[in-house]
Amino acid sequence: MTRPVPSERSAYRTFRTLTTRWMDNDIYGHMNNVVHYSLFDAAVNGWLIENKVLDIHGGDQIGLVVETGCRYFGELAFPDVVTAGIRVAQIGSSSVRYEVGLFRNEEDVAAAEGFFVHVYVDRQTRRPKPLNSPLRAALDTISVA
Repeated sequence: MTRPVPSERSAYRTFRTLTTRWMDNDIYGHMNNVVHYSLFDAAVNGWLIENKVLDIHGGDQIGLVVETGCRYFGELAFPDVVTAGIRVAQIGSSSVRYEVGLFRNEEDVAAAEGFFVHVYVDRQTRRPKPLNSPLRAALDTISVA
């Protein structure tokens, strides 16, 4: 089995800067694994909110995570500044696969790369709902599919 190679920044379509916190470090002095998933979530949802395609308080459509994964290539720790690269790898009728690379400080190679799949649902019924036009158009701008 061949070990995966981390991506460079150029493999991503948009970026968000995130800061680590003192409490993110574990007893071994690096960022706890669960924090990586929190950064993925914050990066993607922050991008969706900034692009006005996610209204977390009143929108009729929300994304629920149905699958996640992460590969670790290097350490992150407080007080690192993390740049999250975001791209969309697949767009379905009601689902999206986001891929996120976490880059330590000014490094060009990802310290970690992960993905998660959102299924977009009606806020009230929690049943899958086709992606609305503004969301699909925004996703197209960062799609690599």
